[in-house]
Amino acid sequence: MRVLVADDERLLADTVAEGLRRLSMAVDVCYDGDGALERIGVHRYDVAVLDRDMPGHTGDEVCRSIADSQVGTRVLLLTAAAGIRDRVEGLGLGADDYLTKPFSFAELVARVQALGRRSTPALPPVLSQDGLTLDVGRHVVTRDGRPLTLSPKEFAVLHVLLRAEGQVVSAEELLEQAWDEFADPFTNAVRVTVMTLRKKLGDPTIIHTVHKAGYRIGGTA
Repeated sequence: MRVLVADDERLLADTVAEGLRRLSMAVDVCYDGDGALERIGVHRYDVAVLDRDMPGHTGDEVCRSIADSQVGTRVLLLTAAAGIRDRVEGLGLGADDYLTKPFSFAELVARVQALGRRSTPALPPVLSQDGLTLDVGRHVVTRDGRPLTLSPKEFAVLHVLLRAEGQVVSAEELLEQAWDEFADPFTNAVRVTVMTLRKKLGDPTIIHTVHKAGYRIGGTA
């Protein structure tokens, strides 16, 4: 899942982003609405977490822009205003969910994950194929019932491949969906991560390389 976090409270934004990254999400961070609009124009996000009261373009304006563009990004608005009228107003802008500050990180994670599952096409929280099971909510991966210990990036790559349901995913697509905006497009990080992931998944090989195209799960090499 790729997430944008935009909040002018830098410590809060950075803390939320780091917590989401530990759960294998690719997270970009900015501290004003102008930066949020710029990133949304470049990248495709599953979820945008927006503070309503940012300098420059407000979170409300960014939310409205996302809703008007119909790109499919789900929006979670953050605000210190707890009144019902404020919540109704925020949802009326096109937001998908609303969270009042201060909030618990666990609740924010649950809401982001729920919004991610509502992206198009909708996907179940547990993905399975050929004896391999990935539970997004519990952040657990097993193969033939055997639990596996994966790094956050390995988990993210596996998630993207399983979401593709046997279709080929290019290295560029993996880099876009599992890494943040600072990833070097010429890096070999995708190849190295897939290599270590294969080793951890064990035999028989389940991740296959498709020559000059990318990677897929299932089928034959």
